[in-house]
Amino acid sequence: MNPPLKLGIPKGSLQDATISLFQRSGWKISVNERSYFPEINDDSITCAICRAQEMSRYVENGTLDAGLTGKDWIAENSSDVHVVADLIYSKVSSRPARWVLAVPYESPIQSLEQLRGKKIATELVQFTKQYFASRMIPVDVEFSWGATEAKVVSGLADAIVEVTETGSTIKAHGLRIIQELMQTNTQLIANHAAFEDPLKREKIEQIALLLKGALLGEKLVGLKMNVPECKLKAVVDLLPSLNAPTVSPLYQSDWFSVETVVDTNQVRDLIPVLLKQGAQGIIEYPLNKVV
Repeated sequence: MNPPLKLGIPKGSLQDATISLFQRSGWKISVNERSYFPEINDDSITCAICRAQEMSRYVENGTLDAGLTGKDWIAENSSDVHVVADLIYSKVSSRPARWVLAVPYESPIQSLEQLRGKKIATELVQFTKQYFASRMIPVDVEFSWGATEAKVVSGLADAIVEVTETGSTIKAHGLRIIQELMQTNTQLIANHAAFEDPLKREKIEQIALLLKGALLGEKLVGLKMNVPECKLKAVVDLLPSLNAPTVSPLYQSDWFSVETVVDTNQVRDLIPVLLKQGAQGIIEYPLNKVV
């Protein structure tokens, strides 16, 4: 029997979102709070939970064959891993998170250059050091164990580098964003040796394919409707689709069934227009995966 693929699941804020994504992709991961090795309904995979900040190191050294972590932590650790897929998802939104430089609203600092000789608090220490060093701006970068926003509010640092998705938390703490330093998203990564193994590579690519399909399915919905023949062209011309709408004649009738896939954000504006053009019995339904 071939050894199972050792897969890392990120602990913390991404854990629930990751497990939910795997479930939509066809894998049920059951987590026991007292164990770091959750069960999965696939005998060819074993799971381990570890911090996203450490994931790329464990994948690089072969402790794990593959795992999910942020692009930011791969950069922070300078890890040599194979990036299999970009997966944009989080507990808040379906857009990349941003690492930003922020200062208090009342701070006179308006630019990177004005931080010369100043103290910056962040969890992303190495990346921040490299970022400023590449611009030849000397700064004192200090590791923050958490509550980073409070460091600058209380005067323990002149600025912070912190991750945000919407910017609302930054503003809520009375801070002002000066500059975006990088965008990050979750990535499925693999150990180079594991990815060269044909069986493990096939499994890793299967995971990537279905995770991406589940994420795409979140952004799309299916639409099905009945349309009289005399209105068919007008309705079909309105429909966006991955390829082309499916059109089927109804039994012993001059009506047609029309089915298509559209972007979730378009549906609310599209349905009233379709009704005006003669479509009837419109059904909207969610999609689990689009591959």
